Amino acid sequence: MGKVVLVTGAARQLGGRFVRRVQRDPDVDRVIGVDVVRPVHELGDAEFVRADIRQPTISKVLVEHDVDTVVHMDVHGTPLSPRGSRTAVKETNVIGTMQLLGGCQKAPRVRRLVVKSSIGVYGSAPRDPAVFDENTPSKALPSGGFAKDVVEVEGYVRGFARRRPDVSVTVLRFAQLLGPTVDSPMGDYFSLPVLPTVLGYDPRLQFVHEDDAVEVLRLASREPARGTFSAGTFNIAGDGVLLLSQCARRLGRPTVPMLLPAIRWGGSALRSVGLTDFSPEQVRLLTHGRVVRTARMRDVLGFTPRFTTAEALADFGRALDAGLLPPERWAGAVDRVAARLDAPYEYAGEHPAEEGQHRHG
Repeated sequence: MGKVVLVTGAARQLGGRFVRRVQRDPDVDRVIGVDVVRPVHELGDAEFVRADIRQPTISKVLVEHDVDTVVHMDVHGTPLSPRGSRTAVKETNVIGTMQLLGGCQKAPRVRRLVVKSSIGVYGSAPRDPAVFDENTPSKALPSGGFAKDVVEVEGYVRGFARRRPDVSVTVLRFAQLLGPTVDSPMGDYFSLPVLPTVLGYDPRLQFVHEDDAVEVLRLASREPARGTFSAGTFNIAGDGVLLLSQCARRLGRPTVPMLLPAIRWGGSALRSVGLTDFSPEQVRLLTHGRVVRTARMRDVLGFTPRFTTAEALADFGRALDAGLLPPERWAGAVDRVAARLDAPYEYAGEHPAEEGQHRHG
């Protein structure tokens, strides 16, 4: 008998893509998609169950369908609809996870649990290490927003793993998700016509493409191949790192450097009208950045992303509305300004690079 896989968050684009992909696996017999609203996209041959994971009824769904594998994707930083509120998002992330894990604990057939988390659990602080691995403690735990949600979610997942040691538990900590269709706080931010940035800071960022996210979730939901292990916690990110200034340049988005109080006020205004998530933790990320090590993803989980960080951004950019300037014209303008700034050094027979200085275009 094949596996029965239950997927939460099926009404989201990423959840729907995963539902359609996992049902093609030969060892999967049935797929159950769950969400509070009916998805507008097709789910293939999967069965959709309209249910709110914040309610105890999710336990009945697990038992009635003989579910043995749960892929919890209903952990998000943005509302499901433009009218959704931050409170509803938090309730789904935290209370929904609690109810789902309670249902898994009572469902005797559940043997595998995969949870979509975020590298936001590490926070963003000025004294952070250059690179986080899965065991690096955070210098400053997230104080709010989506990052605080995932800290709480992972705490409940660890408790469940202790109570049900017979269940294989995998936590995937994703870098910022980007792609043509995925909805994410970073995608919303990059969609703004002008990007507010923190004056004096140019944070380092990593991205993971939505295609790679679907594939690694599918891999984690299967029995591990020989020599690999799917249980545990894994950072998921594409190769390479980009500065925020490089991202803006490649997308053709001008930036407006602002003092921290101003960007916090502006972020609150944007969030109040539903344009993007500018929580304090999002502002911290845009100030200090965050980079993670992905050796365990490759060596233990056995997964190598197809897209680098730069390629994920480029694919996202191709589906994005044109900025105020086309990317190639914006890049050319920046190059010309940089050349003029460097000109005095060239006339004097010296160059900043020779003095060990570094300039960003």
